[in-house]
Amino acid sequence: MSDPALPAFRALDAAADALAHGGLRWESVPVLAYKEDATTPFRAVTRHVLFHTPELAAEWRYFEVAPGGYSTLERHEHAHAVMVLTGHGRALVGEAVQAVRPFTLVSIPGWTWHQFRAAPDAPLGFLCLVNVVRDKPQLPSQADLKALRRNPEIATFLDGGHE
Repeated sequence: MSDPALPAFRALDAAADALAHGGLRWESVPVLAYKEDATTPFRAVTRHVLFHTPELAAEWRYFEVAPGGYSTLERHEHAHAVMVLTGHGRALVGEAVQAVRPFTLVSIPGWTWHQFRAAPDAPLGFLCLVNVVRDKPQLPSQADLKALRRNPEIATFLDGGHE
């Protein structure tokens, strides 16, 4: 059953300006901390749960990464489907680093290292579709980081470089 606390319709507040500059907000949808665990490495990210619908077995979320911020470098069993809505930045998925901008679609297979980084001059906002029931993320070990850094493009990305 759908979350009864959320109304069936939730309009986007101040859509045109928010799409251009970040700061998307929906009626009756709280802005949440990105992660509950403060020891997980990330910077300047908010989370909005737009739908948490067991009947669909899906949760639809919106994340916004402030300029220069980044999501956690992680992997897990479940897959993601992501669509960038605002701003620009770069994303790591597996062995590939790619520039992302509005309407870029990103498919993240299970057990694949991934991270999103906003450009220094703009926020990065994206929708993320995941399973309602899902496993917990794994953070990279020192050996995992060493293996990722063998790729110079990934090393530059992890060090915060933008090309």
